[in-house]
Amino acid sequence: MLNILDTIQEWIMGILKDCIMGNLNGMFDQINTEVGEVAANVGTTPAAWNAGVFSMIRNLSDNVVVPIAGMVLTFVMCYELISMIIDRNNLHDFETFAIYKWIIKTFVAVYLVSHTFDITMAIFDMAQTVVQRSAGIITGSTSVDFAAALGDVSAQLDAMGIGELFGLLVETMLLKITMPILSLCVMLVLIGRMIEIYIYCSVGAIPFATMTNREWGQMGQNYLRGLVALGLQGFFIMICVAIYAVLISQIGNGANLHMAIWQCAGYTVLLCFSLFKTGAVSKSILNAH
Repeated sequence: MLNILDTIQEWIMGILKDCIMGNLNGMFDQINTEVGEVAANVGTTPAAWNAGVFSMIRNLSDNVVVPIAGMVLTFVMCYELISMIIDRNNLHDFETFAIYKWIIKTFVAVYLVSHTFDITMAIFDMAQTVVQRSAGIITGSTSVDFAAALGDVSAQLDAMGIGELFGLLVETMLLKITMPILSLCVMLVLIGRMIEIYIYCSVGAIPFATMTNREWGQMGQNYLRGLVALGLQGFFIMICVAIYAVLISQIGNGANLHMAIWQCAGYTVLLCFSLFKTGAVSKSILNAH
């Protein structure tokens, strides 16, 4: 009777071990792929990321937004001219040089509006250069290698009882479900940032039309800070990936299989949370809102 019970227990334990090994195999493959492609995605310029979307955004900017920006610019510069005349005691103390200064400001404003898209792309090109250089400095691997991180998994499973194996099976099943969700979060951060860049670039001519005016210029200045913040966000994303690589490499051969698995999962969750915060951190540093 005891032999039959032992045989059944060994059979159940064998099934549990096989299920656990099946859950562990490939558990981090998807998140490894997403994290490994972060440097390539963040270092891609808006023009190279999707040529079709980029062309559409440029056409919208040139044919729809720029004419509206021209009307805004006309209003802003007329308002500034009227304010300039009134401020000087209704032309009684008016200086001729003020007219020349107004003409120069108008010329600069027209140039900014007509070259807005090129200026925004130049800002992102500079940001991508910083990201690409930082990617070359990050030498750590962002891939989770269970062979190195968890040690001899089979030997550790053989030393466990049926209760501990069942608990480990539940843990690995939960992680098997959450890992694709985390990889999706990483992908959403990268795609969401690029879509935000396209949105910013599409309407850039309107805030640029206000930059030369003292009162309305806050709109253009805040827009410019937002552009730089989006570029800086890419650098912060690379820093998060670099920290993740260091943390993963320090897990080492896990004497405790439970602890090693949850450390890998915890660092991955921390990476996703940090990536979502990069945009807010970048905007807060540059006071963009």
